[in-house]
Amino acid sequence: MDTRPRPRVLVTGASVAGPAAAYWLDRTGWDVTVLERADGPRAGGQNVDVRGLAREVLERMQLLDAVRDAGTGEVGTRFVDADGGTVSEFPTDDETGDGPTAELEILRGELARVLREACSEGITWRYGDHVVEVEQDDASATVTLAGGRVEQYDLVVVAEGPWSHTRGLVMTGDDEPELERLGMYCAWATIPRTEDDDRWWRWMSVPGSRSVNLRPDNTGTTRAMLNFMTDDTGLRDLSPDELRAELAERFSDVGWEAPRILAALGDADDLYLDDLTQVRCPTWSRGRVVLLGDAAWCVTPIGGFGTSLALIGAYVLAAELARAESVDGGLASYEEWLRPLVDDVQDLPPGTPRLANPRSRLGVALFNAGTRLAAAGPVRALASRFTSSTSTDRELPPLVVPS
Repeated sequence: MDTRPRPRVLVTGASVAGPAAAYWLDRTGWDVTVLERADGPRAGGQNVDVRGLAREVLERMQLLDAVRDAGTGEVGTRFVDADGGTVSEFPTDDETGDGPTAELEILRGELARVLREACSEGITWRYGDHVVEVEQDDASATVTLAGGRVEQYDLVVVAEGPWSHTRGLVMTGDDEPELERLGMYCAWATIPRTEDDDRWWRWMSVPGSRSVNLRPDNTGTTRAMLNFMTDDTGLRDLSPDELRAELAERFSDVGWEAPRILAALGDADDLYLDDLTQVRCPTWSRGRVVLLGDAAWCVTPIGGFGTSLALIGAYVLAAELARAESVDGGLASYEEWLRPLVDDVQDLPPGTPRLANPRSRLGVALFNAGTRLAAAGPVRALASRFTSSTSTDRELPPLVVPS
């Protein structure tokens, strides 16, 4: 039996990538601490899905049923007109579990909870603190926390969001990431459910490159999205009241469920606006610090597959570290295995997201007509064969678990 002390790893971020990494690194022999800036676990959040190889990762964690049981119950995606009438619909594919709505649809906070509860009791969880300084030598990283702690780790895994603060402390100069704005904002909020809300993701596009979305959840409420394209920057910095005013101005002329959503925003305590931005990093590691999830490769909801990549990435990171002769070798193998998949997902189709967010009435009419055509049985069956982000013939690397 190996009696050497377990190497120490700090994982920053406790959404999806962080707990998944904690699970696998603990399994492969690391002494794991998870650090989260928020004061406690974040519940709720918006809808995410699990596809492709990420389903196999959940199977290896024996969590597939738990994620399915905690799902939102969404049965498909329905495009609607200004009166709420159905334009086209895409039920979840019974054979592949994919489509605009995947079989495994779950709230982000619910997925984080399932992952967290699957972790062993040996993992340390800390909330309400964050990294403010990182110093490195050839064998370790020393972190200073906002709360005053100074600690040394053999590895730091930055599993934060696309605007990661910790990443900015380390990835500087030639390693600084490129942040590519898509010119689109998404505002999310939880609103009261009504009798008209069903189990479909309902989507209405309107002129002005705007859309209104309603999605079911498993908590008795409804998840609303107001999306719009603009060259304006800095809207992420608006206060909640300023954001409500901004959304009211941009969607005041929109029908269907837009007035209901705007009226409910005053009571929504989770209103959030995201400036959709892809993250492209020249490298995912520097010394003993490695990036994971959106901090490394945010693909945005437009690209999809981000949650699945977080799960896959967490597994691959632990697997490659476990079978490498050195940490440096494991980090290099992690990036070598995963980057082709990330590059494929980040390569959005030409015209995205503008094509799905037309400016004119004619453009909206053409978009709706396109969804009708795509929903036709033969066309849908053909399109399902070319979903590169969810299908791959690659196999996950083997996992070496210490005895």
